[in-house]
Amino acid sequence: MKTIGEVLQLSTQFLAERKIERARRLAEELLAATLQMKRMDLYLQFDRPVEETELVLLREGLKRCGKGEPVEYVLGEVEFAGCQLAIDRSVLIPRPETEILIDLIVKEIGPAQGKVLWDVCAGSGGLGLALKKALPDLEVILSDISPEAVAIGQKNSQKNGLEVEFRTGDLLAPFAGEQADFVTCNPPYVTETEYLNLQPSVRDFEPRRALVGGERGTEFYERLSCDLPLHLKPGGKVFLEIGATQGEAVKKIFAGGPWARGELKKDWSGHDRFFFLEKQ
Repeated sequence: MKTIGEVLQLSTQFLAERKIERARRLAEELLAATLQMKRMDLYLQFDRPVEETELVLLREGLKRCGKGEPVEYVLGEVEFAGCQLAIDRSVLIPRPETEILIDLIVKEIGPAQGKVLWDVCAGSGGLGLALKKALPDLEVILSDISPEAVAIGQKNSQKNGLEVEFRTGDLLAPFAGEQADFVTCNPPYVTETEYLNLQPSVRDFEPRRALVGGERGTEFYERLSCDLPLHLKPGGKVFLEIGATQGEAVKKIFAGGPWARGELKKDWSGHDRFFFLEKQ
């Protein structure tokens, strides 16, 4: 019977031979999840034998990762902004950049009593749920065009004990005749050409519909620029995530109109990554 140390070495070798990046880290994550322990505990129990039933589970995960599938899908969950999110291939894997956006939004919103926020294109629900956790007085409604994504979001709201509402529909269609104080949206913004050049782990496994915004990549922002004014209360604010090279294009899309403010904000790498709007 092999020990944790031996299994970890063999698992790392298996992934490295298939040219999988971060082979050691992925092997640690898979083995820790299989044994239901923290990664650090693997090294504290290096000589602990691994049972055959545990090896069967580990091999299945290694096979999937060996074909390039992201470990987050293999494990079926991810930690994001203080929430544990269930995910599958019907939703995107949450990105660290969106955690920056959450911190910025919390500062912008301030006291949330009686305020309503819509999280549009919510996917797994990470953004809206993290905001609800940070601002319990905020009323949060999440929407997505994908029924499968909405089902995952509902599962995550229950998993994290957060009371929010979910709706299914395209962009702002689920909110016909209504207005909000705040709208946040991380829409598809990859161009058709960019999609072809994405890393295989993204292109081959994450949902295309949630990635590709169209030929220009800005099509969703163009639609939002037409629809948002009717759905925002006076003084209402909009928080958008954008592609790293789209800052000026998005700024131009929202030029004019009923906006008292349109401001680009950067990510940790210094790229334009977010665009904030405030209605007059």
